[in-house]
Amino acid sequence: MADSACILVTVGRTSGSVPREVGAWMTVTAEGISGTVGGGHLEFDAIARARTALDGGELAAEVRYPLGASLGQCCGGVVWLCFERVENAEGLATRLPRPPLRPLAVFGAGHVGVAIARIARDLPLALHWIDSRDGQFPAEPPAPGWRQEVCEPAADAVDELAAGSAVLIMSHNHAEDFDLVAACLKRQRQRKDLAFIGMIGSRTKWASFRQRLQARGFTEAERAQVVCPIGVPGVAGKQPAVIAVAVLAQILALPQ
Repeated sequence: MADSACILVTVGRTSGSVPREVGAWMTVTAEGISGTVGGGHLEFDAIARARTALDGGELAAEVRYPLGASLGQCCGGVVWLCFERVENAEGLATRLPRPPLRPLAVFGAGHVGVAIARIARDLPLALHWIDSRDGQFPAEPPAPGWRQEVCEPAADAVDELAAGSAVLIMSHNHAEDFDLVAACLKRQRQRKDLAFIGMIGSRTKWASFRQRLQARGFTEAERAQVVCPIGVPGVAGKQPAVIAVAVLAQILALPQ
């Protein structure tokens, strides 16, 4: 963002059906915008107000927008937008409201793991990406706050995952996948703090794993905590990006 004045627009309050949540933000400069507070006439008017203020006009601290016929939007709710002039936009990103991030642990930097990481950059997720092999992660740097880790054996990393993590198991071989599932179930038995345990694979693969986990002493209730296959139902296609979209939709649908 350029080192110049901008207008920070945030969703301060809402009532009823609205396009964005409280805390959603947009910055407006003379040259462009970043972020969004909901699009449509709501955003068009907010941009116009911000540009008028940048040109020396008056700036209201808060404006109420009924999203009905008068504004040309059919949401029907009400949005209160807050406007703030920022004289020096350098470092503004550290002040912007951010949605809470769900910790997501991905075991495996294969094709699907890479696709998940690429798409997850634009999602409210904090990625902890683990692989047991050196040189598997992409050359581009990870997103801010993300963690990449080479751990051999990979199952040793399970104990250090953030509480509340959603875990996706998609390593390069079935033996490692099995050890990871067992490690996750052991942690659940001790702490009950993983939000989701999912493994890529077929129903046949999971049937085999279920029998082996039973032989290891895991109960039916414990084994039922594992989701395999993963991804929202009805999404066809086995391309890595298709699988990644289906799996990330499943993660985003988890209760907070």
